[in-house]
Amino acid sequence: MIITKMALPRRTFLRGLGATLALPLLDAMVPAASALAQTAASPTKRLGFIYIPNGANMLKWTPSTDGALELSPILSPLAPVKEHVVIPTGLAHRQAEAWGDGNGEHSRASGVWLNGVHPKRTEGADVRAGTTADQIAAQALGQGTPLPSLEISIENSYVVGNCDNGYSCVYTNTISWRSPTTPLPMEHNPRVVFERLFGEGGTTTERLARLREDRSILDAVRDDMTRLERKLGAGDRVRVSQYLDAVREIERRIQRVEAQADEAELPENLARPVGIPESFDEHARLMFDLQALAFQADITRVFTYLIGREQTAQSYPEIGVPDAHHATSHHQMDPGKLEQYAKINTYHVDLLAGFLKQLQSTPDGDGSLLDQSLILYGGGISDGDQHSHIDLPLILAGGGAGQLEGRRHVRYPTDTPMTNLLLAMLDKAGVVHAEQFGDATGRLDLEPLNV
Repeated sequence: MIITKMALPRRTFLRGLGATLALPLLDAMVPAASALAQTAASPTKRLGFIYIPNGANMLKWTPSTDGALELSPILSPLAPVKEHVVIPTGLAHRQAEAWGDGNGEHSRASGVWLNGVHPKRTEGADVRAGTTADQIAAQALGQGTPLPSLEISIENSYVVGNCDNGYSCVYTNTISWRSPTTPLPMEHNPRVVFERLFGEGGTTTERLARLREDRSILDAVRDDMTRLERKLGAGDRVRVSQYLDAVREIERRIQRVEAQADEAELPENLARPVGIPESFDEHARLMFDLQALAFQADITRVFTYLIGREQTAQSYPEIGVPDAHHATSHHQMDPGKLEQYAKINTYHVDLLAGFLKQLQSTPDGDGSLLDQSLILYGGGISDGDQHSHIDLPLILAGGGAGQLEGRRHVRYPTDTPMTNLLLAMLDKAGVVHAEQFGDATGRLDLEPLNV
């Protein structure tokens, strides 16, 4: 890191008419006398949780050997970031099982995933589960950021009523709970997420007016940006330029989608969905890009991302899977369905790998965003045909600010609570949580192995 004489506050913003834009960590934000202490000794720690629905083809998910990581077919897209990947197997969510409540495996799978608390079976508003790990982290890591946490998804969370054998749709609409009775909505519209990160709000009418005027957020902060660039060193100017290019590219993609939606011929009085790509792939990658920017600008240090609601009927004809995801997961050991199931799983892992590579290529302090982060990816069901909640499909990625060594497949004793892993993640992120957490029996040992 180049130590400069100029010092900017870490929470430096560019401001303009109707827009506020946070900046990434720059050399100029680290005073010369304390540069090394603030970057190497005390890096900014971040946590992310990404949920996949309907389980996985575990025969093609689980690595064939323990210890040194040999990527399975489904996990093969992770090869470029393998040094930052740990595959933990043997973990379970027994609180997702019936316990006298009958069917409802899908609702309990997502409802339990980040808290280890058996959810109350109800179709009404009296839902109850448990405070999730992301919100425990947000209380500690989110005090110095504009957003304590960010909750995003691909599918909307407007579904209400009974979604799964007497369970409210709330349990599949979100994986984030601020308290045992307060589920958090997950935003699926990239435009809304973008404005939450970089804009100052405004009504729908005002936002559409800005679109028609074709005025970008960066145009609104141009004067402030020009003044700042005069004060920065050469390295910081390059870093700011790259960051702003990424912001502008995302804004351009959102505006393109909005323009297409605005031009579509729809029945009169029908509300137009604005800012949501028709393509699942474009939508999913755009949301990942927004999250990467949120980390880079230190707008939030905690996120949850719901790739799909449990029982989703999403199909993937672009990868050769025209059938609905949920139906495909009920494979009944049919070779054709198992192959399609694996294709879906591999595709989702490829989306994750793209996000991890983006974090890896983004400088942050004396490392990268991936070096300073811990990202948990997986679901609350293993085999989708059996609706089992043992030996869950999980990927732990990132360096944990120097506290996690990758390239490992770690097999834990059967039925080890997954909440033990969540407690270990909170510990490595510096989040003190001494209270009982779900069904945890202790903190999972994530120490490096001699491999």
